[in-house]
Amino acid sequence: MPLKVGELAKRTGISVRTLHHYDEIGLVSPSSRSDSGHRLYAEVDIRRLQQVVSLRSLGMALDQIDQFLREKPDSPLLVLELHLKKLQQEASERNRLIASIEKIASSLSRGGSPSLDDLLQLIEETKMFEKYYTQEQLNMLQERQVMLGDEKIKQTEQDWATLIAEVKNAMEKGETPSSPVVLELARQWKELLSLFTGNDNALVNSCAKLYESEGAENASRGLIDGAVFQFMGQALAELPE
Repeated sequence: MPLKVGELAKRTGISVRTLHHYDEIGLVSPSSRSDSGHRLYAEVDIRRLQQVVSLRSLGMALDQIDQFLREKPDSPLLVLELHLKKLQQEASERNRLIASIEKIASSLSRGGSPSLDDLLQLIEETKMFEKYYTQEQLNMLQERQVMLGDEKIKQTEQDWATLIAEVKNAMEKGETPSSPVVLELARQWKELLSLFTGNDNALVNSCAKLYESEGAENASRGLIDGAVFQFMGQALAELPE
């Protein structure tokens, strides 16, 4: 049974605004419309949407995805294999980090001392930022920390904690990403994010890749869980440009 755009958004977690955008650029368009003019997405449209979402998770831009699907129209298995390979690689990286931490923690709990190699390996596996940020961007982040100062950074950390708690409260109350309450929280979220990135587009993209690849909890050191991150992503997509 075909799905209306609102139903598809609810079932997938993709905002209505994003689905409309995909339709406007011809990336994922509904096969038909109802008598009243509502977009109706058939199974074939949802299959294409799944491929778009999988390729997006690989870091591909929308124009690259469009070109990929044009050149390989019969590629659902290839897309899934690429997505699966990426997830397996990420899982392998996380498992190595978990094993390293467990090994050192076990040694310390017995009164022992971890080897230099173990410590070096843990440092290497923990420094995930360097996989996603260029040296220039890392320098920029350090400069922003100096510019903001310790007081401002401490206040910003408190602001993040307060805001995340308010988002969780809104979610528990059943607020939707497009509700006025949540949109106001999304505006505050965007403002705090701008303190970190300075509204630098390249830095914003690197930050997004970090969170997509490592997961919200790992990327934020446990500050933001996956549900909150996904919910606020939908809310941010609803904000006017």
